[in-house]
Amino acid sequence: MSGRLVVVSNRLADPRKPAAGGLAVALGETLNRTGGMWFGWSGTIADTHTPGEGELRVQQAGPVTLATVDLCQEDHDSYYLGYSNGVLWPVFHYRLDLARFDAGDIVGYRRVNQLFARKLLPLLKPDDTIWIHDYHLIPLAAELRALGCTQKIGFFLHIPLPPQLILAAIPQHEWLMRCLFSYDVVGLQSEADALHFSRYAEAEIHAESLGEHRFRAFGRTIVCRAFPIGIDVDEFAALTHGKEAQDMYQRMTEEYARRRLLMGIDRLDYSKGIPHRVRAFRELLKQYPENRNSATLIQIASPTRESVDAYADIRTELEGLCGAINGDYGELDWMPIRYIHRTVARKRVPGLCRASAVGLVTPLRDGMNLVAKEYVVAQDPADPGVLVLSRFAGAAEQLKEALLVNPYDTQGTADVLQRALRMPLEERQQRHRALLQRIREHDVHWWRRTFLDALSNA
Repeated sequence: MSGRLVVVSNRLADPRKPAAGGLAVALGETLNRTGGMWFGWSGTIADTHTPGEGELRVQQAGPVTLATVDLCQEDHDSYYLGYSNGVLWPVFHYRLDLARFDAGDIVGYRRVNQLFARKLLPLLKPDDTIWIHDYHLIPLAAELRALGCTQKIGFFLHIPLPPQLILAAIPQHEWLMRCLFSYDVVGLQSEADALHFSRYAEAEIHAESLGEHRFRAFGRTIVCRAFPIGIDVDEFAALTHGKEAQDMYQRMTEEYARRRLLMGIDRLDYSKGIPHRVRAFRELLKQYPENRNSATLIQIASPTRESVDAYADIRTELEGLCGAINGDYGELDWMPIRYIHRTVARKRVPGLCRASAVGLVTPLRDGMNLVAKEYVVAQDPADPGVLVLSRFAGAAEQLKEALLVNPYDTQGTADVLQRALRMPLEERQQRHRALLQRIREHDVHWWRRTFLDALSNA
């Protein structure tokens, strides 16, 4: 890559800060090396602006330029809450029943993408490479092209892409797909997503498949393929040996010395399948009574989008379920489920993972799910825990040595939990070795390199 890397995402992070998150870790190195720029929404809602307007702020973070735009309330509500999270999030996670198709929201979604394009274009240099992230910004390349932008532009979708008929239920599906054809490379999380794209493109818009992941439609040729995202293995391994993680591990192993811990760490989202998981745990206690007074499920469900009804409903359901199971099975000195509706500090997470005999990652649908990979990296290779993984997480394509489950099958999941809790040491070690090797091979730096290589060769 000769010029700068320009990253665009809904929210941005200062790559100098250690807690900046996975994307900042992945892209920070290239941004720093190329003196790049990160552009996105500031997170500020400023009611002084009319819709479609917003103040641009530019600051330096070392060699990296951070450029942000404010949004007014109306733009935020239609672009972010309305279309991004009220239409694209549920539909892309196969939940048509939860989507709200409000004509005003698509207008705001397009208006904010046009605003971003207008603010970004004057900041660009001729040899920049632009990498746009996630479902909030699907139309951004088309808006940039309409203003005369000729630079190479790549797009990565961090959430799943649904099958053809689900995608075609969105009233503006053809417009969204036409927007994707303004990119040079479109990256998806899994081979299943790439298959969904090719079937949709050929059936709905009669795109021509040119082989080697290339498609032609609307007078443009694009590359669309899977680039499964990874984690920074060394960074997470270092966290595992850090003081906070070690303290957490000591506390958990002392507190639960006579128990076997099962652990789930998720955002409280209907796509994560948390109530299904809790029902499977209840089935485990019912069908395999030797786990009573022993197996303890620690379920951390960190708050998210609490103003949305679907999230309030799932919280109510979850609290009712956990209370009922603790009431039915709990003893004075043993609670089957510890349910925590708070965010746990990232530095402590590896200690929690390492103390757990079973890591439960059982979403109903997930683009990738990096918690699955973090759980594996945090394990003690001499005595590793077992990863139980939903076959509907993107990670299941790579992590074949996990115990794969169908989260809708309560009894089947309970049987797999029993198998995980009883798995012999040698089998646990073998599975862990194979998983760790693959996670290392396809880490977040591999992901960045392969995507940017594909973009520069497009």
